Amino acid sequence: QVTLIESGGAQVQAGGRLTLSCAASGSILASDTVGWSRQAPGKQRELVASITSGGPTNVADSVKGRFTISRDNAKNTVYLQMNNLAPEDTAVYYCNLRRRASLTSRTYWGQGTQVTVSS
Repeated sequence: QVTLIESGGAQVQAGGRLTLSCAASGSILASDTVGWSRQAPGKQRELVASITSGGPTNVADSVKGRFTISRDNAKNTVYLQMNNLAPEDTAVYYCNLRRRASLTSRTYWGQGTQVTVSS
């Protein structure tokens, strides 16, 4: 069982910077895949970026070069550094963790943190 709590969301102007944090209640294992997704009003949730022990994976083209995902297993925390924010980045950002078992996997989700970018 893992509980994820996001923080760091805020309202900023275009071109601004934010760093989101996701704190896990338990240890983040090396085998875990962690990531960030976002959901804008009226739109489906989309993957922003994910990261394994080997490094970032599946970084969305829309944020490539602007957002950086990282993890600190010792601190049980995942980060999303967001630079040069644009109004299109406005969304609720969710942290998630996927933990694999022998036959199935279990995915945990945080409750989200709001990011609002003003033009």
